[in-house]
Amino acid sequence: MTAPQTGFELFTDRSIVAMRVNGELKDLAAMVTGSDTVEAVTLDSADGLSILRHSAAHVTAQAVQSINPEAKLGIGPPITDGFYYDFDVVEPFTPEDLKAIEKAMDRIIRQGQRFVRRVVTEDEARAELANEPYKLELIGIKGHVGEGEGSTDDNESVEVGGAELTIYENVDGKTGEVYWKDLCRGPHLPNTRMIGNGWKLQRNAAAYWRGSEKNKQLQRIYGTAWATKDELREYLERQEEAAKRDHRKLGSELDLFSFPEEIGSGLAVFHPKGGIIRMEIENYMRQQLISHDYELVNTPHITKAHLFETSQHLNWYREGMFPPMHLDEEVDDEGNITRQGQDYYLKPMNCPMHNLIFRARGRSYRELPLRLAEFGTVYRYEKSGTLSGLTRVRGLTQDDAHIYVTADQTKAEIASQLDFVFETLRGYGLDNFYLELSTRDPEKSVGSDEQWDEATETLRQVAVESGLELVADPGGAAFYGPKISVQARDAIGRTWQLSTVQLDFNQPALFDLQYTAADGSRQQPVMIHRALLGSIERFFAILLEHYAGAFPVWLSPVQVVGIPVAEAYDDYLRDVIGQLKSKGVRAELDDSSDRMAKKIRNATKDKIPFQLIAGEEDKANGSVSFRFRDGHQENGIPIADAIERITNSIATRAQV
Repeated sequence: MTAPQTGFELFTDRSIVAMRVNGELKDLAAMVTGSDTVEAVTLDSADGLSILRHSAAHVTAQAVQSINPEAKLGIGPPITDGFYYDFDVVEPFTPEDLKAIEKAMDRIIRQGQRFVRRVVTEDEARAELANEPYKLELIGIKGHVGEGEGSTDDNESVEVGGAELTIYENVDGKTGEVYWKDLCRGPHLPNTRMIGNGWKLQRNAAAYWRGSEKNKQLQRIYGTAWATKDELREYLERQEEAAKRDHRKLGSELDLFSFPEEIGSGLAVFHPKGGIIRMEIENYMRQQLISHDYELVNTPHITKAHLFETSQHLNWYREGMFPPMHLDEEVDDEGNITRQGQDYYLKPMNCPMHNLIFRARGRSYRELPLRLAEFGTVYRYEKSGTLSGLTRVRGLTQDDAHIYVTADQTKAEIASQLDFVFETLRGYGLDNFYLELSTRDPEKSVGSDEQWDEATETLRQVAVESGLELVADPGGAAFYGPKISVQARDAIGRTWQLSTVQLDFNQPALFDLQYTAADGSRQQPVMIHRALLGSIERFFAILLEHYAGAFPVWLSPVQVVGIPVAEAYDDYLRDVIGQLKSKGVRAELDDSSDRMAKKIRNATKDKIPFQLIAGEEDKANGSVSFRFRDGHQENGIPIADAIERITNSIATRAQV
C-alpha cells in the first residue's frame, strides 16, 4: 500500500493550487493515499478561481481587522467573477477606506502567509471566536444550513457546510506565528502570495445579515480576483461596458420605466416608450404562440389558499409568496362570526390555474398535445436585498405555458419546444445559446426515483440531440421535476438564463388530471412547463442591455424622426411623416425651435433608428436624406424608396 502523502508531494506544478479527492475539493496540504481518486485543480480552472476568490475574501477580512480590530466578521464567499465579505462596523466604509484596505491586503499577499486548516470541536470554535457574534450564530446552525429566515445555502456553507467545523489560520511561513483566523470550510490557496496581482476591491454596499430585513444591516465589501493581471484588466473593461449598458441607467435616460416609491419595492411602471417596447415584445410572442398551435388563456391574480395547498406550493414555496389576505368573513351586530373567512393569496405561479382549465371538462387523447399559454402576472415576495431593477422584481408577467401530452408524445414535444424557443429568441436578436440540465435535489423533491430517472434521461437525450453544449446543474431542479434551461449570451458575452422546459409528474396526479385514451381508458397526462422569455420584465432588461438601448427598428418606441433644415420645410416633412404613420410606422416630426444640429443630437441620444432630413434640394426633388444612428448619412433618397426601406426593415425585423 502506498504511504499517505500530501498534495504538495503529489503535485509539483506551481499552477496547481488544490485537488479533488474522491470528488471533494481539498487543500494541497491534505493527505491522500493510493486508493484515493485525486485530480489536480489549477488556478485558472473554475474551481481554482473560486478558491482564489475565497482566499482573497479572507485576506480582505484580515486587512479590515488589522485596520479596525473592532470590526465583526460576517460571511465571505466567492461569487460569480469575484467575492464579498460582510462586516459589522460603526461607520460605513468610504472610498478612502477601501484604498487603505487594499494597501493592507497587498502587504498580506506579499508576505506569503500560509492558509492552515484546523479541525475544531464546537466548544473549541466557540471559545476561539467568542468575540465574533455572527460566527457563533453560524456555529449554532451547523447541520441546518439553508434553514431559517433569509438563509442562503451557498453563503453559509462556505463556513459550516462541511462534515466538520474547521478554522483557517493565516500563518507566517517561517516562524509559524498566527496572524489571523476565521471559521471556514475551505479549501484555500497554499499561501497568500498565490493571490498574485489580478485582484481589486470594487465597492461597498449595505447588506442585511443572512439576507433578512429582520436582522442587522452590515457593510459588504465587493472585490474581484483573476488568475492574471491581464484577465483582471479584461474583466474591468467588460464591467465598464456593462455599466454603460445597465438597464436601470438606460431606462431612466430613455424614459422607459421607473419604480415609484409610492407603489413599493420591486414593482415597476412602464412609461409610454417602454410600454411600446413591451407591447412589441408581447405581440411577437403572441404571433409565435398562435402559429405554433398554442391556445391563449387568462387567469386571475389571486386565489383561495386551497388551490396552492393542492398544488403543494404552500408546502414548497411559501417563503416566496406574499402573506395571505383573510377575506369573506361575516360578523353580526354583536361581533359574532356568522360566516368563516378564508385566506386568499396573490399567485406566484400560473400552473395550478391552468390545471383547472384542463380539468374543466372531459379531455380526449385527440386534443393532445394541449398547449395553454398566458401572459400571466404573478407576485413573489423577493427579499429587498435581492431586488435589482427589472431583473429581480416582486411583480412580474410570465410568458407562461403548460403543455399536456401523452407519455409517448413527451420526447417529441420537448424537442419541438426547444426548436420553438430557439426560433423565437433568434427573432429578438439572440442567437448564441447553450443548455443546462437541472437534476433532482433528493431533499427538495417529490416523486419516485423511477419517475425522476426517466424524466431526466428524456431531457438529456433531447438536449444532446439539439447539438448544443450541455452543462450539468446537479440538484437545481424544481421540486416537481427536472428541467432544461436555455442560456443565452448577449452582445458583450454575458450569460443569461432565459427559457426553461420542465417535466412535471406531480401536479397531474395532485389535480387528478385525466384524458380518455384511444382504448377508452382514463389516463393521466404528462405536464410540461415552458417559460420562453422567463418574465417580460426581466427579458425587457436583457434586451435593453443587449442592444445598449439602440433597439432594432421594429422594437424602437420611435422609429423615425423628421428633422427639417429650417422651419420652411416643416410641412414638407410633415407630409412624409404622415405617410409613414398611415403605414403603422412610429414616426414624429421635430418641429421645435431648436437648431437642426441640436435636433440631430437629441435624436441620436434617444437612439432613434432613422432620421429623415429635408431642405430645399430635397423638397425640389421629392426626396429626403437618411441619417442613421451610427452617424452615416445617405442623401437624395426618393420619398417612396425611403418609406419602403423603413417599412421593410420593420416587417423583416431587421437588426438595424
